[in-house]
Amino acid sequence: METTSATGGVQTVHPYWPRDVSIPNYVANDRSMSEILVFLFSVSGAFLLVTWLITGREGPAGRLGFGRRLALCWFAVCGFIHSVIEGWFALYYHIIPGDQSFLSQLWKEYSKGDSRYVIADNFTVCMETVTALLWGPFSFWVVFAFLTNKSYRFVLQLIISLGQLYGDVLYFYTEHKDGYSHSEFGHPIYFWFYFVFMNSLWIVIPLLLIVDAWRALSATQTHTDSMKTQKSKAN
Repeated sequence: METTSATGGVQTVHPYWPRDVSIPNYVANDRSMSEILVFLFSVSGAFLLVTWLITGREGPAGRLGFGRRLALCWFAVCGFIHSVIEGWFALYYHIIPGDQSFLSQLWKEYSKGDSRYVIADNFTVCMETVTALLWGPFSFWVVFAFLTNKSYRFVLQLIISLGQLYGDVLYFYTEHKDGYSHSEFGHPIYFWFYFVFMNSLWIVIPLLLIVDAWRALSATQTHTDSMKTQKSKAN
């Protein structure tokens, strides 16, 4: 839909903030919010369920504990979101405003909470591209590493979690510096749920996993140092 502005120019009507931002090729979604959210949470739930079932089996190091299984479910869901959903944005950000593919509509819906996605903000494009290329595949890799008891599993967990935390801190901080101008500040769904809550998960959970990896790697180093000391004394 288009309207004529007071200056005589033609402006596209859209639901994004700031209200005067220009999105010339924008086409409104023909799918509802509920359809899009049901898809997102259903597929994420399927990844979570399948990973929970797989991690419940006996592995090379015995059965994984409850907390470790939850962590691997998190990484499996991250693998899907980073590789598929954020990967779509990284590839097609330039056509999303006018595209009616399901994942493009998902991004147009999410952009009601952060219009930087629908206007292809440089930081957002770069951040999401790195996330899709690195943290997506790495998230699946860390699930495999724990299931097969690889020695580098906690190193991977630490790298991924640090990357996620760093990217999300920059994501929030750059929007803070912009005065939260890309969303309707205080809106219960678009601001508090889409922008704050959904992204805060990538602050809280990576922090917990960083602490977990720190403890595991520190314990391993302590054991290695102790063995070296004992060997030195024996000689």
